[in-house]
Amino acid sequence: MARSVWKGPFVDGYMLKKAEAAHASPRSNVIKIWSRRSTVLPQFVGLTFGVYNGHKHIPVQISEDMIGHKFGEFAPTRTYYGHGADKKAKRK
Repeated sequence: MARSVWKGPFVDGYMLKKAEAAHASPRSNVIKIWSRRSTVLPQFVGLTFGVYNGHKHIPVQISEDMIGHKFGEFAPTRTYYGHGADKKAKRK
């Protein structure tokens, strides 16, 4: 079920503070975040976030096409190695 429009997009408060600090800073460091449930806002465009996937932080460069999506969509949590049947076919 989608979030109500009148509530607005969900973003953890600490991410807004980190994004404002990054815009004020001349250096472009990766902002490490653990909130995969937060929505990408227009203020984040041009910044690089390190989205945690349960193992490590995946660097994600935010573009205009990502606005409205969740951060978790850009850092997969599972590694797909293929089906077992496919590996048997490749051996021959």
